[in-house]
Amino acid sequence: MSGFTVAIVGRPNVGKSTLFNRLLEQRKAIVDDQSGVTRDRQYGIADWNGKNFNVIDTGGFVSRSEDVFEREIRKQVIIALDEADLIMFVCDTTTGITSQDEDMAEVLRKSSKPVLLVVNKVDNHERALFATEFYSLGFEKTFMLSSISGSGTGELLDEVVEHIKEDTLPVELDKDGNPLPKFAIIGQPNAGKSTLLNALVNQERTIVSEVAGTTRDTIHTHYKHFGKEFILIDTAGIRKKKNVHEDLEFYSVIRAIKAMDEADVCMMLIDAKTGMTAQDVSIFSLASRKGKGIVILVNKWDLLEKETNTARDYEKEIKEKIEPFTDVPVIFISAKEKTKIFQGMEKALEVYENRNRRVITSVLNEIMLREIERYPSPMTRGYTVKIKFVQQIPTAVPSFAFFANHPDGIKEPYKNFLENKLRSHFNFSGVPIRIFMRKK
Repeated sequence: MSGFTVAIVGRPNVGKSTLFNRLLEQRKAIVDDQSGVTRDRQYGIADWNGKNFNVIDTGGFVSRSEDVFEREIRKQVIIALDEADLIMFVCDTTTGITSQDEDMAEVLRKSSKPVLLVVNKVDNHERALFATEFYSLGFEKTFMLSSISGSGTGELLDEVVEHIKEDTLPVELDKDGNPLPKFAIIGQPNAGKSTLLNALVNQERTIVSEVAGTTRDTIHTHYKHFGKEFILIDTAGIRKKKNVHEDLEFYSVIRAIKAMDEADVCMMLIDAKTGMTAQDVSIFSLASRKGKGIVILVNKWDLLEKETNTARDYEKEIKEKIEPFTDVPVIFISAKEKTKIFQGMEKALEVYENRNRRVITSVLNEIMLREIERYPSPMTRGYTVKIKFVQQIPTAVPSFAFFANHPDGIKEPYKNFLENKLRSHFNFSGVPIRIFMRKK
């Protein structure tokens, strides 16, 4: 999974969100097949010519005040410039160049990052003529397109993927030559990420080596203690910028996405007082779409008033929000008091094992075909659907191919049934499972 990140910037109402939705359209199936993923999500994964990249729409983060441009948008542009690998600067041909566009162009021209100027709403010959005035903004790569109809987006995407280089992240090995697990601590600002990292690391001064952050600008800490060894990816304390606190949400989203791309397992920290917010759910579903292992750590648990079933009810509430992928460990911790933080680590190591689990084909068939016989797939268009064989596919995320006479006849509810059976027989807790139907 490439960690390449594209940010879409521009003043309000130029069509940034339409462009964002258009770019993600290529992966419609993945974006829409998860309930609970809100439609106004501001980040996602786009896919073009076999390469994928993260897309972030800065528009969704703008506060609603009147003089929004000066402060908010400029701030977001600066964060995007700092954090993204490529910027799409969107303008609107129907209004021509405005002073806000010029203001933003000035900030963008000083950047060393590639900037693609996108002139939107070019959907007829006359508008194409008007659009030529945008060349005067002085950007080498200018694209005329219409986000609504999609015309012109192919050339833009071709240009984006030109910039994506294959990842060459250093892989660290343990004494037996196996790659070390990589865990990222993700979560919203103030959930306690730095406190957790310090509690895990400083407590015993267990840093063996600090691998200076790769180009991704994350810090890798090599943890080796109590017979456990792994890499912790920290995005919390990196280069605290002076103006970021006002736009922490946007900033932390870009950071979380970068950390996610590098990690095998995401330790998702949520604040016990605020609970699982919509933003948390978005980050969770993105980690799950990227096929990462996930452990949910509810931090600051010591600060809540508790009754007999508080933890049980709290966990139930979290799982309702993250449906349908609910087979995820939830641990109640206090990073500050160092309560249960090592249990969180143990769980992350277990989830790492689960993500690498390979089930022997004969065992898989013996168990799953028996379950399928007990509860066969419903008939489709008068055909009986028969599944003859199951095989695990060798991929980073546990994936299974079910071979059937009418693979197209197997609908989502039955796939969910198969996934639940796989989970009940083999331990894939904390890990997304992919199911494919193939023609026998």
